[in-house]
Amino acid sequence: MDQTGQKRENWGSRFGFIMAAAGSAVGLGNIWRFPYLTGMNGGSAFILIYLFFVFVICLSVMIAEFTVGRNSGKAAVGAYKSKSRNWTFAGVIGVLSGFLIMGFYPVVGGWALAYVVKSFTGLLAAPEAIGDSFGAFIGNPVEPLIWMALFLAMNIFIVSRGVAKGIETAGKILMPMLFVILLLIAARGLTLEGASKGVEFLFKPDFSVVTGQTFLAALGQAFFSLSLGMGCMITYGSYLNKSENLAQNAAIVTVMDTSAALLAGLAMFPAMFAFGFEPAAGPGLVFVVVPSIFAQMGALGPILSAFFFVALVVAALTSSVSLLEVVVAYLMDERSWTRKKAVYISSAIMVAMCIMASLSLGVMSGVTFLGVGAFDFFDILTDKIFLAIGGLLLAVFTGWFVDKEVLRQELTNGGTVSFALFEVWHGLIKYVIPVVIAVIAVTGIMSISQKGLMIFGLAVIAVLALVSKKL
Repeated sequence: MDQTGQKRENWGSRFGFIMAAAGSAVGLGNIWRFPYLTGMNGGSAFILIYLFFVFVICLSVMIAEFTVGRNSGKAAVGAYKSKSRNWTFAGVIGVLSGFLIMGFYPVVGGWALAYVVKSFTGLLAAPEAIGDSFGAFIGNPVEPLIWMALFLAMNIFIVSRGVAKGIETAGKILMPMLFVILLLIAARGLTLEGASKGVEFLFKPDFSVVTGQTFLAALGQAFFSLSLGMGCMITYGSYLNKSENLAQNAAIVTVMDTSAALLAGLAMFPAMFAFGFEPAAGPGLVFVVVPSIFAQMGALGPILSAFFFVALVVAALTSSVSLLEVVVAYLMDERSWTRKKAVYISSAIMVAMCIMASLSLGVMSGVTFLGVGAFDFFDILTDKIFLAIGGLLLAVFTGWFVDKEVLRQELTNGGTVSFALFEVWHGLIKYVIPVVIAVIAVTGIMSISQKGLMIFGLAVIAVLALVSKKL
């Protein structure tokens, strides 16, 4: 029972949970961020390092998040608070991260939604103008806001319907759709003349291009890609029944997330090499280079372009739904709000944040706080500070403050299922992973050029820690 006396919601099926959790992990980080980071860091060598970090470090963290969530039966804040009120702030950081990410994520989701339509309305007619067209679009004071509102409305509809009827049902439909679309685009790209060079770029490692920065980029992407450190997996884990095999489910979700990232690479790089585009295109890869590729595919181009951006919308939607659910679950668990009240009020505030973020790329570009516009403020504060520290706190909390036997019982369902690697996992989560994540956190924080923003973010965390008992 929750604080309102209502029975806590649960997933309707294992398949539904896995699709929803995979959807949370598979987002813009896979379809947008992974390909351009791969291009900028030498291709296959980066991927191999990324895969090592995913299955050694991040899989262990995901298991920990599921375990902490199910053991407590609470979302991010309640899960920490159930062990000690001194740890409440760690959960609040996760909720705050979700809230702030939703201050700009729907803006990018809206861009993808718009590009589905633009694929059929002249975007590909003038390939040389695609870059300028994107710049003009995101700088427009009205058009991106309309698409953002439509994207956020999808989130509101899904989350307001609840765990089983809303989030789970959406995951069952959207995740298979995403994989089918990516497979179709990849299949077309692989048939192009010269596509083999793109495959070689992805799967034939050249370790001569590897530097220390490559390892840091791979580690950061692995962590970002799996939606760790922001309370999503704790919240989703809290809706699991006691018969589910947590380690096995975490492994399935991790494999699906990684597969989506690799498929996104296959959907882009073979065609990119076939048409002579630069793989190290950076963040503009998806909205500038990819449409330019499809523009050269003749009559099939607009259709494939639309399919690609539908895939991007799906990936963004399944992730943003989980971010909204983190905030909603907190308000339901800790403030005893109804689901609909929590969804509508939190979404209204997010709309205001998204308007500021979108306008900061155009008519309000001169309005800054601590040296950055609203879009970059929300992005940097979460990506560089809150998520890394949230992951670090989760690892320390699980490894050092949750009784080892409690973890063993939770992960083996009271001894009814096997987890042969428990001792290895516990050693990683207690000793190794906190150090590794600390490297990400320190490196990411120190890389922020706006030192005022860095100090602000750390100050917020310090204040939350000081007042945690009152939260």
